[in-house]
Amino acid sequence: MSFHSLVFDQIITGVSIGSRLFLVAVGLSLIFGVLDVLNFSHGVLYMVGAYMAIVVMQSAFGNFALGVVAAIAVVAIVGGILEAGFIRRLYGREEEELDQLLLTFAFVLIITDGVRAIFGSQSRLVSAPEALSGSIQFTSSLAIPTYRAFVIVMAVLVLAAILAALRYTNIGRIVRATSSDREMARLLGINVPKLYTGVFIVGAALAGLGGALAAPMQSISPGLGNQVIVDAFVVVVIGGLGSFAGAFVGAMIIGLLIALGSGVAGAGVLFPFLAMIVVLVWRPTGLFGGAEA
Repeated sequence: MSFHSLVFDQIITGVSIGSRLFLVAVGLSLIFGVLDVLNFSHGVLYMVGAYMAIVVMQSAFGNFALGVVAAIAVVAIVGGILEAGFIRRLYGREEEELDQLLLTFAFVLIITDGVRAIFGSQSRLVSAPEALSGSIQFTSSLAIPTYRAFVIVMAVLVLAAILAALRYTNIGRIVRATSSDREMARLLGINVPKLYTGVFIVGAALAGLGGALAAPMQSISPGLGNQVIVDAFVVVVIGGLGSFAGAFVGAMIIGLLIALGSGVAGAGVLFPFLAMIVVLVWRPTGLFGGAEA
């Protein structure tokens, strides 16, 4: 393999990892940006989505598309139950942020143990769908695996859809207004609790989508949620909490750093944290945080 081919493969690997991370980090940013909730259970929602996709894809009548839809639907329902049944009760408390952290972390433990009890601790693997197998050939030495290209395109489409919805639709304007001033939105007649639940469901559904798309790219185990939430928080800290463009840029940076460090023992884990430290020292609000978010 030539040097150029090696560099190209590492870039594609990094961008595909970044795309997968973006799909979980953007839901985290959405929930924080609107609800002001740091949802530590977001990683396990991603993991539940991956398991649901695998279960459906490996069933007698299942396929990839049905698995993705099932993952999104189930995780969205779980997210709605978490927000409406539990997190909503914490809004306005004196120690609201601490209570939210403890509650969502408790659900990390509960859901992780529940998945382990149902599916066991062993890792699960699933192949990419036949329609997305193979590679897209550019030259004799440069090619992109079709499934990785599909995940990258999905990440770009999700970002475009979120930005367009927030900018050009009425519900997007309501969401932006509520995130800016919750009390004023309530006085104007907006059903803030209902809106919060809806936003949380969308954020959870994005985590489910990310998990479903990640299933053919990595082994899935009950510990996946704990792994991915760390990377997701690194992404949103680098990009800026509440910024969707920042989540995309941060995810790409982390994905490339993980791919770059994969050839050196431990560097794939170390590089993202070094990048986060550099960004926090240089710009504490993140690359796109603060007023830009």
